[in-house]
Amino acid sequence: MTLLELFKLLRKHLKLVIILPVVMAIATAGVSWGLMANQYTSTVSVYVLSSSEQSNASQYNELTAGQLMANDVATLANSSIVLERTAQELGMKSLGGFEVSVDSATTTRVIEISVEGDNAEQCAQIANKLAEVLSSVAQSVMGVENVNVIDQAEVPQAPSGPPRAMYTAVAFLAGIFIAVAIVVIIDMVNTRVRTPEEAEELLGVPVIGRIPKIKG
Repeated sequence: MTLLELFKLLRKHLKLVIILPVVMAIATAGVSWGLMANQYTSTVSVYVLSSSEQSNASQYNELTAGQLMANDVATLANSSIVLERTAQELGMKSLGGFEVSVDSATTTRVIEISVEGDNAEQCAQIANKLAEVLSSVAQSVMGVENVNVIDQAEVPQAPSGPPRAMYTAVAFLAGIFIAVAIVVIIDMVNTRVRTPEEAEELLGVPVIGRIPKIKG
């Protein structure tokens, strides 16, 4: 099938090509705005201050040792012991329903801990408590001198998700793709000879006359 033939098919089924993407986009938008709850993200940033014993390691200089220690602390921030103790101190059974993510660059000792959930105030409380618990656990388990808070987590004023506009756009594009696929499949299934050119191609003989169709 050539591109020109495809365009002719799409033009023939123009209603399907237009209606299906619009319906899918409207349905997705309705689900996104009507059923999906807003998600909020609150972030706290901390600075890892390593002990003198760790920073004077013979095989690393002070900066490299501190960065390695920060990476270890970042891993510890998402460990079960820190998450469970944080929930316990906040009077919660667990942090289920909240997503905790930790970002630690390889060239700095700064760690960012983000908490995402459907309750803005709880996200900020959990993030700040995580930083507090992380400092205590890191000192006792890893011998870190301290984990200092740079910027405390604040209550987010606007939701960070879900990306409803993106979902709607993807649904619209998917509708176009599905509509085109349906049109192509319909054309492939239809084996009738519809034009004189198709008859010439199938039979190998030229068309020398036509009988018009007279209605009634």
